[in-house]
Amino acid sequence: MIVDASDFVFMPPPELNWVRRVLIKPFAGCQLPYPATASPQMLQAIIDGIRKVSDADILIAAAMPDGEPIYPTYKALEYDFHHVLMLDIRDSIFVEVENPLVKFYAAESFWIPNIVLRSDFLISVAPFRVRGNLGLFGIANLLDLLPVSRYQKGSSGGWGSLYDLGIEKVLADLYFTMPFDLSIVEARQRVFYSEKGKEKKVEDSGKIFIGDLYETDLRASQMAGIESEYLKLIDEGRSQLTE
Repeated sequence: MIVDASDFVFMPPPELNWVRRVLIKPFAGCQLPYPATASPQMLQAIIDGIRKVSDADILIAAAMPDGEPIYPTYKALEYDFHHVLMLDIRDSIFVEVENPLVKFYAAESFWIPNIVLRSDFLISVAPFRVRGNLGLFGIANLLDLLPVSRYQKGSSGGWGSLYDLGIEKVLADLYFTMPFDLSIVEARQRVFYSEKGKEKKVEDSGKIFIGDLYETDLRASQMAGIESEYLKLIDEGRSQLTE
């Protein structure tokens, strides 16, 4: 679903009426404000919507690509919410979870934080970003939940070893292995980075995408005018699971 940002009010899905723990994963991989990261206003709107229907514990969790603590970034981004537990993914216990695809694309399994596995409802919140021909939307936002220490290449941090496998294939595998319940792509502005990320163009859009991770990424890709390979792979993977 695509709505005007000016009219956006978070309407909680019915499932939120009975869950005990909600995990919100914002993109917060740097200390630059929206549209480089998820805005605190969007997170507050989601929290307010949940509180109208549920007393569930609300957790916000993210990680830095260099493996440094996330809390200074939370402060810089003004992520300060009442009765919300702010977590650093790097402090989690990680569990190896097998990819449900028999014919996986890049990764047979992923190391996933236990806080994800123990939460009842999972929400991805990402800004609208495109790098080259790759949409960095709701599904790409899940990469930050993986342990840097296990997937980094050399000592530079990040998830370089996954990029070596082919990041589009990794994103497709991750979609099936770490399924989230809801995706919100904040497209009040759209950011287009060059292939190497050194140049960028920012455009006003005034839209919010909300729904299933696949559907929101698909709609966002269509708006960006790109054909994302990982979405085609997810289509093929769905057929594989059905068979």
